[in-house]
Amino acid sequence: MKRLTCLALPLLLAACAAKAPLNYHTLTSAAEPESGGRAATFRFALQGVSVPPQVDQPQLVIRQGDGIALLENERWIAPLADEIRGALSADLSADLGTLDLGDAPRGAGAPVLRIKVDVQRFESIPGRRVQQDALWTLRLAEPGGERMLTCGSRIQQPAGASYAEVVLAHRQALAQLAKRIEPVALAFVANGDTVCPAG
Repeated sequence: MKRLTCLALPLLLAACAAKAPLNYHTLTSAAEPESGGRAATFRFALQGVSVPPQVDQPQLVIRQGDGIALLENERWIAPLADEIRGALSADLSADLGTLDLGDAPRGAGAPVLRIKVDVQRFESIPGRRVQQDALWTLRLAEPGGERMLTCGSRIQQPAGASYAEVVLAHRQALAQLAKRIEPVALAFVANGDTVCPAG
């Protein structure tokens, strides 16, 4: 009988683990981002976002010591690259006061600034911080050709111990990234003498 109990215990624990609920997370906010109070004289088109393959997973990926862990029961509601793009699109639209055209056909009229974001690091350490390193490129087509500027940003944000707080910290970091892109985008379209922000 004792042997039977010992054999049944791992099966019971496995059954309990299998029934753990899946929690889904998103980087987009239900609340409208606060408007920057301006309306840009141009439109923008945020291109597809690239993310490191290590974190390009349905599950949340966190750092544990020198290793990483995939959280089987903590998942993104959509692919991480799409989540990041959606959050940045909403923030940039609010900050610049204009809509993201995305892949929509371009009509005549106001110039269209193309923005490409390449996330090179998307790190999550529960109870400590999150970090996002990104390269972002601005492109503007003009009669004489195309102007281009590439900048880099490293953003760290304190994070709580829960997975929801880690996701919130990443959301706040993306809002900071949009705030860094906004003034550079405005100056870049207005004139070619634009410099990247420090950090």
